[in-house]
Amino acid sequence: MDLEQIRQLSARDMAEVDRVVQERLRSDVLLINQLGLYIINSGGKRLRPLLVLLAARACGYAGPHHVPLAAIIEFIHTATLLHDDVVDASDLRRGRDTANAIWGNEAAVLVGDFLYSRSFQMMVEIGSMRIMEIMAQTTNTIAEGEVMQLLNCHDPDTTEARYLEVIRSKTAKLFEAAARVGALLGEQPPQIETAMADYGMHLGTAFQLIDDVLDYSADSTETGKNIGDDLAEGKPTLPLIHAMREGTPAQVELIRQAIEQGGRDHIDAVQAAIESTGAIAYTAQSAREAADKATQALEGLPTSQYKDALYALAEFAVSRTH
Repeated sequence: MDLEQIRQLSARDMAEVDRVVQERLRSDVLLINQLGLYIINSGGKRLRPLLVLLAARACGYAGPHHVPLAAIIEFIHTATLLHDDVVDASDLRRGRDTANAIWGNEAAVLVGDFLYSRSFQMMVEIGSMRIMEIMAQTTNTIAEGEVMQLLNCHDPDTTEARYLEVIRSKTAKLFEAAARVGALLGEQPPQIETAMADYGMHLGTAFQLIDDVLDYSADSTETGKNIGDDLAEGKPTLPLIHAMREGTPAQVELIRQAIEQGGRDHIDAVQAAIESTGAIAYTAQSAREAADKATQALEGLPTSQYKDALYALAEFAVSRTH
C-alpha cells in the first residue's frame, strides 16, 4: 500500500477534515483568513491528521469526533510551522514563500497563536477532559522541544541523546498524540492506547530522521528546500553529530566551525565529510530502527485495512524522497 492508496482509504474522512479546517479558520479579521488559508493550503503531506483518522478506524471507532480532532492536530502543527519559520528566519517552505516572508513576523506569530487558541476551543466542544489533558501536555512538550532546539543551535557539542530528545519533544510528540487520541476514541484498553502512542512516537522520530537525511542528500526541487538549510541555521542534526564522531580532526574542526557560524559557505566540504563518514547511512538506519519499533507496537491491534495502512505509513516515513 503506497501513500496514495493510504489516502484513498481515508479520502471521505479527509474531505470532511478539509471542510472543518476551512470552516474553523474563518475569522472576522481578514488577515487571519488570508494567512491561515495560505499556510493550510501550502501543499503539506497532512500526515498527522491522516494518522488520527487511521488510528481511530483501526481501533474500531465509528463516531464523528475523529474529524474535528484531525483538524485540531493540523491546526496545532500549522501553528508550530508559523512560529518555527519566524524563529529560523526562513523565507522558503515547500518551495513557496513562508507566511512571515509575505506578511511579516508579527502577523505570522499572532496567527499561529490564533490557531492554537482555536484548537482548544474545538477541544472544549468535543467535551473530553482526557483529550484536553493529552493535547495540553502535547503542546507544552512541543514548546519545550522548540526551546531545547534553540539552545542546541550553534552548539557543536550537542550529543546524539540531546538531539533525539529534541526530536521526540518537538516533532514526534504530535504524532504520538494523533495516534493516542485515535485509540482513546475507540475506547481501547490502556495497553492498546499506550501501544498506539508508542507507534506515533516512533513514526514521528523516523519521519524527522529522514528529514535530516534529505537535508543533505535530496533534490531541492523535490523538497522545496535548499541543501544544507539546517546547517545554515546552525542546527546540529544527526548526520553532523555522527560525522563529528567518526571524522578526521580536520573534518571535525570544519563541521564545528560550520555549526558555530551557520551559513552555507563550506557546504560542499561538509557534505563530503558526511558522505565519507557514513553519516547518511547511519541516520537512515536509525530511522529504519524507529519505523520497525513503530510497526511492532501495532501487533495488538485486530487485523484490518486500517492497520495495514498504519504499517504502510511507517514504511513511507523511511522510503520517501521528499
